[in-house]
Amino acid sequence: MLQVGLSLPRSPGGAAGGFPTAKEENAGAGQEMFGSSPVTVVITSEADTWHIDASSCLGCGQFVDWDRMPDPEQQAHIPRDILSKPPKELKKLAREGYWAASRALRAQVYHQLIQQVACRLVTPDALVYRDVANRLFGKLSVSSHPLPEFLEGCSMPTYCLNLKGVTALKKILICVGNLFPDITYSPILPSLVALLLHYSEDEAQCFENISRLIASNAPHTSYIDQSFLAHQASCMTFGDLANKHCPAAHKLIASTSENVFEVYSEWLSWLFHDLPFNYAIRIFDVYLLEGQKVLYRIALALLKQYRLTVVSAELEETNVKADLQAFMQNIAEHVTVDKLLERAFGIRLFSRKEIWLLQMANRKALMERGITMVQGRQSFHLAVDMQNFSSSIVTAQEMRVIWSWIPERFSLFPPLLLFSTSEDGCSLQRFYACCEGYEPTVLLIKTTEGEVCGAFLSSDWSERKKSGVTSGFFGTGECFVFTVRPETERYEWVFIKKPELAKAVPRSRQRSPSPSPTSLLGSSPEGCSTSSNRLTVPTPQRKGRLSPFLAIRHFLLPSKTASMFMSGSREGIIIGGGGGQALSLDANLLWGHTEHCETFDNPPLCQENFKVQLLEVWGFQN
Repeated sequence: MLQVGLSLPRSPGGAAGGFPTAKEENAGAGQEMFGSSPVTVVITSEADTWHIDASSCLGCGQFVDWDRMPDPEQQAHIPRDILSKPPKELKKLAREGYWAASRALRAQVYHQLIQQVACRLVTPDALVYRDVANRLFGKLSVSSHPLPEFLEGCSMPTYCLNLKGVTALKKILICVGNLFPDITYSPILPSLVALLLHYSEDEAQCFENISRLIASNAPHTSYIDQSFLAHQASCMTFGDLANKHCPAAHKLIASTSENVFEVYSEWLSWLFHDLPFNYAIRIFDVYLLEGQKVLYRIALALLKQYRLTVVSAELEETNVKADLQAFMQNIAEHVTVDKLLERAFGIRLFSRKEIWLLQMANRKALMERGITMVQGRQSFHLAVDMQNFSSSIVTAQEMRVIWSWIPERFSLFPPLLLFSTSEDGCSLQRFYACCEGYEPTVLLIKTTEGEVCGAFLSSDWSERKKSGVTSGFFGTGECFVFTVRPETERYEWVFIKKPELAKAVPRSRQRSPSPSPTSLLGSSPEGCSTSSNRLTVPTPQRKGRLSPFLAIRHFLLPSKTASMFMSGSREGIIIGGGGGQALSLDANLLWGHTEHCETFDNPPLCQENFKVQLLEVWGFQN
């Protein structure tokens, strides 16, 4: 095991490892070491030596520095039947901050809620922790142990923990590494353990609770990502959601940052590292009841709030990643925690299953880039280099904007020119021959008037040949149309902005249900066995079994005219339908028409009747 340890700031007169002696702790030397904001602990390549209190000092709050807790404990009436209430009512109470009325109530609720989490049959509990901790640490007052490899490069907020709490945090993480060897990367784990310690009777109870979250096997959900692959997929999924639900913020970030994904890769750190304790703990309240989906909601609300408070001109010479971090750290100046949660739950996301499908698709794309379950964190550059990009229709900068709109799993790969009227001629059959076998594609059109528009098309054009295609249309809700010149704008599937209009199809009525999580658990790359708490992507030979994200069969749509994405025949191609066609081209690819359509709710993308000067189709180099 790699010998990694914690390197803490040395307090005046403190011990070599950053931990003061008992005498210094009583004198309050730790106040200078840990301020009210989260403390970042940098992991180094050297093991450290630190004090261990082997005695069992039972009683809630023993790990907390009460002088730094944002709200002192209040006496509140705790109904005996609080945890017997239906889940919907519990969610409402958590969202409204009911647990914050009393530390004792929050401690009780946390423990009992986590005990109800469905998890693997063999999950380490408090007794296992005591046994392992005694074996590892014994009764020595000083001990040296390596921290788990999955913490390398991770930060560790301590919130309002006292020095004893920080030591307990380290011990628990070491035991987690000992008992969960499959964890290879988990940057969120230290923050969750730290938050739980504020409301735990002792180390053993905290360990048991975090173990149940790690070992959760609830369908279509996960509490804690436990590999670099899973973490990166979550970051990509957040990027996809930000692209759809925060278009103004996404546009701002894309225009000021060379690597948009690098900015979004910090989304969990916004919540559980940068935000103050009183915000982070309220997020944890709802997270325990609602899982990872609620974290996406809150991070999106933070991104929306950031866009409201930032001026575009101020970001031109600013590191947007650092600016976002500073915004999160000073969030109290911009929005209260109650208002933040209210706005978060006002964002209408798709179902948990639909988000799960998106995350699975992102994992699959990462695996195609060589990322596996077993590897740890690595330097991984996902941004597409547009330096050598050359198009007769758009500039490299314009293509960067278009690339920022497409789903994260496809933007991992550089653009590949498949068809161009300047090179391949104005032939629809040639168009089909060059584009078939590629999925997805980007269509670019330049008119003789100099206007530029196009479409992102999620499905292979060969789908037009399949029987059973309703009204000749196919594709998924990831399709969209856009304009580049004179104005740059994107128009997505109408249900992206109004998901409440489309209800999820009951399982009994699904024509092609996606496989259950259990059926997706197979041989992982390089023969590594996988735990049931991880949802893995189908191996290449099982390609196609995973139901696509935003497939229309997942929804009960009020009208079929709102899901006409793409269609092709010998007479021409059509993109977008219902009350009109967003784009249509004739068989010679010379004349086209554009108008409002119900699928994308778009205005005409250029002059309604136009002549094509140039047409290009771009695929993705895999």
